Amino acid sequence: MKRFRPGIAPTLAVVVLLPLLVFLGFWQLSRGEQKRVMLDSYAERRAAEPMASVALQGIADPAFRRVRLHGQFDAEHSYLLDNRFRGDKVGVELLQPFLDQDSGLWLLLNRGWLPWPDRRIPPVFTTPQQIVSLDAWVYVTPGTTFQLQADPTNAKWPRLVTVVDPGKLWAELGRTGFTYELREDAGPGAYEAGWPIVATGMGPEKHVAYAVQWFAMALALLGLYLYLGWHNAREKDHGSGHESTQHS
Repeated sequence: MKRFRPGIAPTLAVVVLLPLLVFLGFWQLSRGEQKRVMLDSYAERRAAEPMASVALQGIADPAFRRVRLHGQFDAEHSYLLDNRFRGDKVGVELLQPFLDQDSGLWLLLNRGWLPWPDRRIPPVFTTPQQIVSLDAWVYVTPGTTFQLQADPTNAKWPRLVTVVDPGKLWAELGRTGFTYELREDAGPGAYEAGWPIVATGMGPEKHVAYAVQWFAMALALLGLYLYLGWHNAREKDHGSGHESTQHS
């Protein structure tokens, strides 16, 4: 121990900080694994056969489950979600209420993306008047609920908005409806439905990268502590040897 003298303050700092940094590294690895499992589960749901719409209300976690619908669009109440991009093209996504005849439930169905190159001209879209059968899937932002700021009530339709709240729409229209957005698969009445990869806020690879950073900081702290201890010991030894020479 005479060759290692780090000092009391650095030792206390390492005792406190080193376990914390290591803990944060393993915590990020754990979060990354959770995200990976979650995304794998969502991918399996997206690839599964569509479920019956009557079972939709009874599922505790409906995120990304596919549903088979049979009913009719409400052309009178349309949302245009602004600032939606496909590559370098800007446009809107069209959302309309859909009354499913099998379950009797109102659903807010996203019919896909429309280009909107000239904002001086309103986007043009049509709505099927007949009863249609289609497949859709429940969209929920991973890790959060679909709960966004309210759109302006009593505004003219169609409404150009940046976010929507299905629950408040049903309350405004006096209807019983599902509280999550559904995104239509390519099919009857769908516009461009090539949905981008679902954003997770932070993917598994980001968590791994942060874990590496925490572990690197822990290693750097330990290396600095060891260097300081050996450096102080050498300084102490040199000082003692110089004093002995003077006394002699």
